[in-house]
Formats: sequence, C-alpha cells, structure tokens
Amino acid sequence: MSEKETVQKIVPFKASNLSKKEQIAHMFNDIAPRYDFLNRFMSLRIDVLWRKSALKRLKRDQPKKMLDVATGTGDFAIMANKILNPDSIIGIDISTGMLEVGKQKIEKLGLTNKITLQQGDSETISFPDQTFDAITVAYGVRNFEHLEKGLGEMLRVLKPGGKLVILEFSNPTAFPIKQLYNFYFRYITPHIGKMVAKSQEAYTYLPDSVRAFPQGKEMCDILTNTGFQAVTCKTLTFGISSVYFATR
Repeated sequence: MSEKETVQKIVPFKASNLSKKEQIAHMFNDIAPRYDFLNRFMSLRIDVLWRKSALKRLKRDQPKKMLDVATGTGDFAIMANKILNPDSIIGIDISTGMLEVGKQKIEKLGLTNKITLQQGDSETISFPDQTFDAITVAYGVRNFEHLEKGLGEMLRVLKPGGKLVILEFSNPTAFPIKQLYNFYFRYITPHIGKMVAKSQEAYTYLPDSVRAFPQGKEMCDILTNTGFQAVTCKTLTFGISSVYFATR
C-alpha cells in the first residue's frame, strides 16, 4: 500500500462503510460543542501561538480577499481578520455543526460584515478561478479524502502570485520530545477525548492521521508537484506543528 493510500484509509470509524469525507463530517458534528475547549486544553494554548506564527507570514502581502478552508469553528479566520485586516474572509467546511459554533462566535464578535462561513467541500471549491489573494488551512488538509485534489482546487481559486498557508501537525524526531509526544498522543489524548468530547474515536483518529500524513520535504514535494511555487516548511515547537508556505 502506498503512502497516499495509507493516508486516505486512516478514518475515524473503522467499521463504518461511509467515505472518509462523510466520516469526518460526522465526527466533527459530534465534537463541535467541545472542540475549541479541547484545542486549548490539550495544547496548553500553544495552538494560539502556532496560528499567529502561521498568519504573520502573510502580513507583507496584505491580502484583501481570503479563503479559509476547513474553517471549523472559525478560529483561524477570526485571527486572520485581527492580524491581517483583509476586506473579507470566507470560511468553508463540510461540518454544519462546526460552522454553527463558528457563526455564533463571529456574530458575538460583531464580525459578520467581514467573515462569512458556509458549507463547502475542499475538493470542489465553489468559487471561480483566481478569486482569492490568500488561502489558509489550519489542521484541515490531513482530513482531506484526496489530498492532491484539494490542493489543486486551492491552486485554482488563488490569484496569480497569491499565497497559501497550511498549518498542520507533524511528528517530532528529537529525543525526548518524540517519545513524550507519542506517549501523550497515543495514550492520553484518546482518554481526554472520551471524557470531555464523548468521542474516543475522534481523538484516536487524530494521532493515527498525524502519523500517516506526509510532512516536511514530502509535503513540500506534493505542493510543488501540484503546481505551487516557492514552497517552504517551518517547524514549530520542536516539530509538533509545521507551517507550509507556497505561492501560485
């Protein structure tokens, strides 16, 4: 089995006959009310710093029209608005449950005139070619059923010279971070997910999918082969997360 096939076969509910895409939507609908809390709790709020670090890569470009793919509850879109102040941000996601939480947050912050969340599929993005100045994805590409197809769609809707920023988990390699990380992810994360989100499957899928997902040079090569240019990768916090930056 190839690496690509391995990634696509990592699913939340192994006994289910649903496609990966359908399982992902179902999983996030279930955990949506507790998703933000668990993000902060399990990362000790370091995920906020990771998002800021990723978005600062776009400050020099000053994008005016942005797309946030796999937007979830809108965290990345909300932070992008604060850091970059574009004219508009559209967030798309396949999970209606996550979008509902996000819409409530955006309304509470008074940002409905700047940020729009809508249901959408990363593999068939419903916007014309060359629509956006920048596209962001935080912890979403790992969940694509067909990675290259999703990346190709993002390339299509980016304007020439437009920027793509992907923030994704990766696997640390240095001792003892690697060992501590693997222990936490394998034994602690699923139990926290079961207790708090009532979904052990979601938080067992998380470490499984991270282990299988291409990272570093391999992910850079995939982005380059898709058609992106000037692809770079920067690791964060001992390699627990990685930021991929690319140009159309």
